Amino acid sequence: MNDKANDSESASSRPSKHFIEQAIDADLAANKAQGVFTRFPPEPNGYLHIGHAKSICLNFGLAKNYNGTCNLRFDDTNPSKEETEYVESIQEDVRWLGFQWDSLHYASDYFGQLFEWAEKLIKAGKAYVCDLTAEETRQYRGSLTEPGKNSPFRNRSPEENLDLFHRMKAGEFPDGTKTLRAKIDMASPNLNLRDPVMYRIMHAHHHRTGDQWCIYPMYDWAHGQSDSIEGITFSICTLEFENHRPLYNWYCESLGIHHPRQIEFARLNMTYTVMSKRKLLQLVKENHVSGWDDPRMPTISGLRRRGYTPESIRNFATDVGVAKFNSTIDVIRLENAVREHLNRVAPRRMVVFDPIKLTITNWPEGKVEMMNVVNNPEDESAGTREVPFSGSLLIGSDDFREEAPRKFFRLKKGGSVRLRGGYIIDCQDVVKDDDGNIVEILCTYDPETKSGQDNSGRKVKGTIHWVSADPAVPVEVRNYDRLFATENPDQTEDGKTFLDNMNPNSLEVTTAYAEPEIESASAGDRFQFERLGYYVVDPDSDAEKLVFNRIVPLRDSWGKMVAKGKAG
Repeated sequence: MNDKANDSESASSRPSKHFIEQAIDADLAANKAQGVFTRFPPEPNGYLHIGHAKSICLNFGLAKNYNGTCNLRFDDTNPSKEETEYVESIQEDVRWLGFQWDSLHYASDYFGQLFEWAEKLIKAGKAYVCDLTAEETRQYRGSLTEPGKNSPFRNRSPEENLDLFHRMKAGEFPDGTKTLRAKIDMASPNLNLRDPVMYRIMHAHHHRTGDQWCIYPMYDWAHGQSDSIEGITFSICTLEFENHRPLYNWYCESLGIHHPRQIEFARLNMTYTVMSKRKLLQLVKENHVSGWDDPRMPTISGLRRRGYTPESIRNFATDVGVAKFNSTIDVIRLENAVREHLNRVAPRRMVVFDPIKLTITNWPEGKVEMMNVVNNPEDESAGTREVPFSGSLLIGSDDFREEAPRKFFRLKKGGSVRLRGGYIIDCQDVVKDDDGNIVEILCTYDPETKSGQDNSGRKVKGTIHWVSADPAVPVEVRNYDRLFATENPDQTEDGKTFLDNMNPNSLEVTTAYAEPEIESASAGDRFQFERLGYYVVDPDSDAEKLVFNRIVPLRDSWGKMVAKGKAG
């Protein structure tokens, strides 16, 4: 193959660039930007969720791909809702996802500079102090079809406005009595340009600046100027800020400062999930979940405790891509991302739910044989482990039927199966209690059929897992499922809320029995429980008891549950 063909093949194998990368390339080529400097600017008023993870991957990923920088900046302009706890959790989440910011900043770092720039706009006649109440301001603002009305305080002189603004800062006025507003155009078709509020009075203690300030900048006023101060070249925002972009530009242009380019992309919406911080906070405050890190929550801390891996979330973000239009992603794509990763890296362990005793009647009394079992068939380097095998075993009750349909390939009376990593067994009989319930399965084993050494020529269609009854290790298992039973939890009937769409079966706690190798596990270790699903050791574990959270089942069973009316 010639060089031209090689180049063509190489180019065709590379993924095409999304629209943000294309815009960046165009600006760099036209010398409109001197590099790619981005930022991730969360407000510390809650824990980050999977939607933020997409934004983190995008902003940090762009900086890495273009050899630029990405800052972490906290938009801490509303002290009534912000806490140091959230600041710390956000930093932990960003690091856990595999990213490290180049600089750490806070909008509060710039309160002094923002105040001086506000003074500059006042002196230029581009900002004024307004005495309208919040309700009056909304009334004067107009609507999408009607222009707004000028505030009766709009024509105050720069000198009067400057004096009032200084007195606002000095704390002379109660909350809500005055605001500083930009003087733009009350007839603009864009409501964001109808004299937006720049500062409001709020006598609230700030988690960093204490009581130094009693006026706080609005997001639109602080955001673009913070970008400018940090030398950000590309301000990547979600689509809800598209109509705010003209205001972003107006502030930078009116001040004559460095002007980053704002580019918007579609936020992440996902089925069976709510993303609103307000609703997530409600779930926590009203104890519908155990906390921000409840494994059913879409928060990054919840996904981490659930057992998701950073790699799987980054792969998911790449898979859903960057789009210009909002859409809803099927949660199955997130679940499949962690399945695919854990299938490659998670060691296997045998664990039995809802056990029933199986006795091998021809097994030598007292004999325990160590079976050599592969840790992960997808990873040769994972090696093998030894699992004790005896004449007294436990199997899952779902793996046995006294009378079974024709296509039931697990164990049945008069039938045969292979025990994973062990022997072929033949079911001879069952033992029942006085109520007719099966309490013991009686089988024989074929000593010529040991896994890896079987030359018997026998073929069976089924293989089931097992654990030796002694020493089976009891563990607590928390089988988590989706928190909501409906695809769109926010869509409700009259008189109901998203809470009415919660899945009452989102958590099932049970005791299972595991092979003894499990005792060496520690918090955060992930496993595939053979034929059942992927599980992680929960931090609630202690020396007396291991606790496992189900990450995802081996396969998506939700569709079947919905079809049968069992989901929710």
